[in-house]
Amino acid sequence: MLKLCGFAASNYYNKVKMQLMEKGVPFAEELVWASQKDEVLARTPIGKVPFIEVDGWQLAESQPIGEYIEEAYPEKPLLPRDPMARAKVRELIEFIELHLELVVRRLYREAFFGGTVSDETKKEVERDLAKGIRAFRALAKFAPFVAGAELTLADCAAAQHLPLVSMATKRIYGRDFFEDFPQVAAYVKAMNARPSMQKIVEDRKANAKLMAEMAAKK
Repeated sequence: MLKLCGFAASNYYNKVKMQLMEKGVPFAEELVWASQKDEVLARTPIGKVPFIEVDGWQLAESQPIGEYIEEAYPEKPLLPRDPMARAKVRELIEFIELHLELVVRRLYREAFFGGTVSDETKKEVERDLAKGIRAFRALAKFAPFVAGAELTLADCAAAQHLPLVSMATKRIYGRDFFEDFPQVAAYVKAMNARPSMQKIVEDRKANAKLMAEMAAKK
């Protein structure tokens, strides 16, 4: 059986987890923290999560994992058959992750973990997010799913990453950067009503509680 390794507070872990649940692929989970310890590096080359283990192999990084799952478990595909439509789904994922999530990630230290972020970084993030949101607005369909009429891998990414953009910008700048893009809030609400996302939210809360307990013991 495929084993998904990582922790439930990770949006990239949950991207893969949602894909597996939406496709109905049987899988087990193993709690593994991102680490530079030898025993973790032996399983995931740079110590990141998520990674999967299947048939004696390990595979890291959420996008290659997602592509493998689509090819290994072709039932209920989450990528279109048409080559251009498939490429457009991949394009959306790239824009969501490179130009939204990885940009706003620079705020997480202050937004979620009690640290601080420099004013210079905040200005850079505000500038780069404006460009990313403009591009995302041009690409996203919300018809009703982010890439069109069918649920795709782009939704597995968007459902995890878009809420973080909203939460982080609201906490740092006092406003949700998607506030003038109401399709996003409606989309996130609809996605959160899916059983897969309800399970993800439940597990994420439990994992966050565990992380808080571990931090309190240090």
